[in-house]
Amino acid sequence: VLRVLEPIWNGKTETATRVRGRIESVLDWARVRSYRQGENPARWRGHLDHLLPKRSKVAAVKHHSALPYDHTPAFMASLRGETGNAARALEFCILTASRTGETIGARWDEIDMKAKLWTIPPERMKASREHRIPLSQRAIVILCEMQKHAEAEFVFPGGKTKSPLSSMALLMLLRRMKRDDLTVHGFRSTFRDWAAERTTFPSDVAEMALAHTISD
Repeated sequence: VLRVLEPIWNGKTETATRVRGRIESVLDWARVRSYRQGENPARWRGHLDHLLPKRSKVAAVKHHSALPYDHTPAFMASLRGETGNAARALEFCILTASRTGETIGARWDEIDMKAKLWTIPPERMKASREHRIPLSQRAIVILCEMQKHAEAEFVFPGGKTKSPLSSMALLMLLRRMKRDDLTVHGFRSTFRDWAAERTTFPSDVAEMALAHTISD
């Protein structure tokens, strides 16, 4: 295990961490299925953590680039000037403080236009729990615009009507807008900063709006 990990641990720490986790999972499966015995040589706690430096020591944590919320109105005005499904998907993603995958995977049967509610089923959520998002008037307008050309189950179809936009579509849009300094996920941080500094909603409410798990 060390011969696999050591050559990439310092230079490709994220990849090496995932490789270690997958080796551990495979070996755990093999033990449960009685293909091997003994402790898992790929486990981190109490084992490899004594042999390899912590991730934080060899790779600086990189946060997703976020737009300051007071710059967001100008950005949104510029975004509205862009055409195409990717532009409307990005705008919808920002307005709902959702993740890229949740937005591009949105289906019409998840949308209740009358109630102005978007209900994402557990199987599409990171925390595997149903998430409900109240829709603003602009979000409804976007949906009405997309509905005029709805030919498939996906709200934001890709090049093929039966498939959603690709996971890179929104990021490529930002690049075309010459905003390489931003990431789609960073707008969730923008939302969180705005909620904390410009509203009086409890912190837990803001966290729940982002579909973060609240311990109690």
